[in-house]
Amino acid sequence: MNADIVAVIGPYGSMMAHALSNVASELHVPFLSFTALDPSLSPLQYPYFIQTAPNDLYLMTAISEIISYFSYREVTAIYTDDDQFRNSIYTLGDQLWEKRCKLSYKAPLPPDSSLTPQDIHNVLVNVRSMESRVIVVHTYSPTGLSVFETAKRLGMMKKGYIWIATTWLSTVLDSAGNSSKNAAVLQGVLTLRPHIPDSDKKRDFERRWKNLSNGSIGLTSYGLYAYDTVWMIAHALDKFFNKGGKVSFSNYSPLTGLKGTKSLNLGGLSIFDGGKQLLTNLLQTNMSGLSGLVGFNPDQSVIHPSFDIINMVGGQSWLLGYWSNHSGLSVQPPETLYANPSYRSSSNQHLRSAVWPGNTTEKPRGWEFSNNGKPLRIGVPFSAGFKEVGIQVSGSNEIHGFSIDVFLAALKLIPYPVPYEFVVLGDGHTNPSYTELVNKVAHNVFDVAVGDISIITNRTKVVDFTQPYIESGLVVVVPIKKLDSSAWVFLHPFTPQLWIVTTVFFVMVGIVVWILEHGWNDEFRGPPKQQLVTIFW
Repeated sequence: MNADIVAVIGPYGSMMAHALSNVASELHVPFLSFTALDPSLSPLQYPYFIQTAPNDLYLMTAISEIISYFSYREVTAIYTDDDQFRNSIYTLGDQLWEKRCKLSYKAPLPPDSSLTPQDIHNVLVNVRSMESRVIVVHTYSPTGLSVFETAKRLGMMKKGYIWIATTWLSTVLDSAGNSSKNAAVLQGVLTLRPHIPDSDKKRDFERRWKNLSNGSIGLTSYGLYAYDTVWMIAHALDKFFNKGGKVSFSNYSPLTGLKGTKSLNLGGLSIFDGGKQLLTNLLQTNMSGLSGLVGFNPDQSVIHPSFDIINMVGGQSWLLGYWSNHSGLSVQPPETLYANPSYRSSSNQHLRSAVWPGNTTEKPRGWEFSNNGKPLRIGVPFSAGFKEVGIQVSGSNEIHGFSIDVFLAALKLIPYPVPYEFVVLGDGHTNPSYTELVNKVAHNVFDVAVGDISIITNRTKVVDFTQPYIESGLVVVVPIKKLDSSAWVFLHPFTPQLWIVTTVFFVMVGIVVWILEHGWNDEFRGPPKQQLVTIFW
């Protein structure tokens, strides 16, 4: 950086990109990379660093949608534990979570400088002992091929496994071809390749490249991105000079005179005065390149990120479909769908049928019983009341009750055995906190809770409930007494006191009527006996 530089293409890896991007921001020199695709290289932190190919955020989003499309829920990731790949795996975990999937196990490999075959063997043995059979490999090309060769020897390329390799594998296949050795190892593997729309310009360049290289090395998608990156800088500089821009530099004063830095020649660093304008020109790029339409979104990501989804079958690469940020999974090229509104419903996602490891077209279920698996921990409330719902047999670990019977009946409907153990919450003398029980499920202390647990709003925010199997509704509880049925049963409510009160009111009503009618109604006159009969009548 001691030379007067206005733009840099590179670095190759994300590890150097993190360090050099800080320097680029200080010196106002744009850095453009088509291979350092770490999603944590944010333009907010590194405004002068531009990724000219789809970064790994889109790659991991595509992988998570493929996994969700095939209805898998748990995934294992094998990756090189350095800045080039580590952050991308964290991103994969986030994207899987959004799809209601889970990155259940991360298997890091040492960096290539210290990696040994035994390291790969040990990692794969651990992966084999896990339940998930969906495995994502995100690493360097030589390491990735070694992983698959070792997996073949360990019997992990057979029926039941699902292997997904990131773009490193498609890069190897495009540049060096698929040898017979690799074809036997990679049978059934899925991989992704940055999608490059077909065009006359691209076909013409591929012909010229083939003549130039004598067919010794193939042209990869990233090679096309490299070509477009050079032209991107050329167009930005042309626009810079057309607007009257001049290449000039200023001294970088913050490092001048620092003790112990004389040998580093930090005084030779200078700030590019036109760096901000050149950066703006680069981000306003709008051209048609070998990789298609070249441009950037407001967040400095490339427009229209998309990938080909490839299935390795018998030494050939079968195209299953495409993924794009616009339309998701589709069997139609993404460029034909950009004119339509974005529609990402699950019913609109499609891929062609795949051939899986073991040379089978039957979709693997994606999991096996692990050798080191732990039984499900079932939390059961042991309360002082309603012991019919769940009760622990004194002096043993047995649990009985209605809720337990429902749980065991549901287990019988599952077509495979599920190991479990009951864990009692409470002592049976006082009622345990049901909210505490629910929170223990939410925090993975228990895997499941079984019992008379009420479904309330706050609890549904942290755990999922089954459909209620006990529903009381609004009821009235009354004692039941068995009575002998007879024709005079309607007289049972009439107690002696009620008979007396009824008779008194009967007489009083008759007297009142007689008083009111006696003065003018002849029927209420006559002898006292007649008048008394009239009153009762």
